[in-house]
Amino acid sequence: MFAKPTPGYTTAAAEGDVAVLLIGMRVNHFWAVHHWLPVLLSMPAMLRELAKDPSRGLLGSVLLTASPRTYYVVQYWESKEKLYAYAQSPGTVHHKAWQIANRKVRSGKTRRHVGLWHETYIAPEGSYESIYFDMPPFGLAAATGVLPVEKRGRRAEKRFAHRSSAVATGATPND
Repeated sequence: MFAKPTPGYTTAAAEGDVAVLLIGMRVNHFWAVHHWLPVLLSMPAMLRELAKDPSRGLLGSVLLTASPRTYYVVQYWESKEKLYAYAQSPGTVHHKAWQIANRKVRSGKTRRHVGLWHETYIAPEGSYESIYFDMPPFGLAAATGVLPVEKRGRRAEKRFAHRSSAVATGATPND
């Protein structure tokens, strides 16, 4: 099912700091399916696990492909602390997947068939803004909700100023 566009200009309803995780894989040898397919399938399993427990802090995610070889996910988190807590939590899909990956690396069985990567960014309140036009909720807006752009400002400078002034004064958006 396809989401319907929200008419006009909108912005993300995000408040406070946002942790953004880019995490992905690259298929180095297509013929080594038994090495890269389990890695590829582990990410949807992690996302399902996180969706079942919103208290873990994942706000939303977008699955993307950069090429036929490279797949990644943009994840939006409530905080870096919640992201790190999930990453280090025993018994999770993530923890089990890393145990398997580390075991393969130590045994020398990976043969460089699949590459893994991640980047983490902390976007403090006052240092991000967003705008969407005739789009269904996407990215940060899909993760945190959609507001009419007038609530934050028509121009990027105004949207940044809204966030910066809220940080400086301790004001809430309704002040």
